[in-house]
Amino acid sequence: MSKKTNTLLFILVGTIFNIIITVSFFFIFLFIYSKFLYGRIDESATAWILPVFFIAAIVVSFLVYRLAIKIMLKKIDMEKYFDPIFGRKPTRKS
Repeated sequence: MSKKTNTLLFILVGTIFNIIITVSFFFIFLFIYSKFLYGRIDESATAWILPVFFIAAIVVSFLVYRLAIKIMLKKIDMEKYFDPIFGRKPTRKS
């Protein structure tokens, strides 16, 4: 496979991975809420729970994704297998 194909597959798999992690953490937060906090929190505060959980799931998934990328960068030489997304850095001629 070419570097461009590897790059496109990396972006596609990374996006799917990030979406799955976000949805998973959202449901984990809802499960924790339903088991431990449901009925103990005022009804007006319950309306704010879903947006807060959604934003928290996005933040946590971003952190997990960053950690996964850092681990991958240590194991794989990115320049060897992937094409740069935004082009190469310009070289200076002296």
